[in-house]
Amino acid sequence: MLNQILTHTPIYVWAILAFLIFRGVIALRTRDVAINKLLIIPVVMAVLSLVDVAAKFGIGGLGFAVWAATAAVTVALLARFGSARVAPAGTPGRVIVRGSALPLVLMMAIFVTKYVSSVAVVMKPALLADAGFTIVVCVLFGLFTGYFVGRLARDLRTCRGFEAAGKLNVAAHA
Repeated sequence: MLNQILTHTPIYVWAILAFLIFRGVIALRTRDVAINKLLIIPVVMAVLSLVDVAAKFGIGGLGFAVWAATAAVTVALLARFGSARVAPAGTPGRVIVRGSALPLVLMMAIFVTKYVSSVAVVMKPALLADAGFTIVVCVLFGLFTGYFVGRLARDLRTCRGFEAAGKLNVAAHA
């Protein structure tokens, strides 16, 4: 059965996995990046998450509400209480981003959640009407989305602090 699942998985799914692994490996090391590049992974992760929630559970129902509420709470908590992962780079519009394994782990968690829940729904379509399944999947997607967007909010707030302190001149090179 596992062989059938893997062989019936569309090629684009493996391309997404390769992209996520590539971006996750990049996130392992400390690097100098343009501030606007901080948006890439949060946007990709939010889109992957939202598309899956919408495709499985719709936009107006329980799934979307659970996803949105979980993401909003997670964003608020990380934006407020999370620690900064960026430092001034010395070049206008750029920052040093501290390397971490957590983005790779969470990207793989999103991929696995999306993949496993999709396979489960194909094998047992009745799960789409199961409130417990909906809540678990949407809470997970909300947590993952909230982590990436909350981290972005925290990083951008930190960058504004650099700018205010004169350590980062984004406006001059935007």
